[in-house]
Amino acid sequence: MFSAVFLDRDGTIIRDVGYLSRPSDVDLLPGSLEALCEMSDAGLPLVLVSNQSGIGRGLISEEQAGLVHRRLEDLLAEADVYFAAAYYCPHHPKERCRCRKPGTGLLEKASVDLNIDLVTSAMVGDRVSDAQAGTRSGCRAILIDPIRTAHPSAWRTVPDLASAAEIVVRGRQ
Repeated sequence: MFSAVFLDRDGTIIRDVGYLSRPSDVDLLPGSLEALCEMSDAGLPLVLVSNQSGIGRGLISEEQAGLVHRRLEDLLAEADVYFAAAYYCPHHPKERCRCRKPGTGLLEKASVDLNIDLVTSAMVGDRVSDAQAGTRSGCRAILIDPIRTAHPSAWRTVPDLASAAEIVVRGRQ
């Protein structure tokens, strides 16, 4: 059984539309709300960890990013789903910060802040950098890839968040 679930945002929970700046463009992926409900109902803390380089690139403001996040929280709250915390890396990739995935800074900070054991946690995301961040931090990395292309950084590869929730909650292989 897992102790917590770290989740990427764009392409994992909501549609990836590039540098998301408008709350009205937040669109939950099919089945993602149900998957989050399943994990939340199982008592698993949900922790959002997301690269948001649009801020560092000057394409979106911190305020816009905050409004987008609040819209996501509002959509989830309608189903009584809440994040234990949310962590964003606002840096430009050229800054080479520790928090930008595949770096482990966001997961490590959450681990300290929330007293979460990374080794008994899962990291779920749709990019190889998500899987790499999870694996490097000691988590079981679950990569969302609709064609289920195996990757050495991923513990498991699944087609969608619902399949990841099955593994996390029910221990399905």
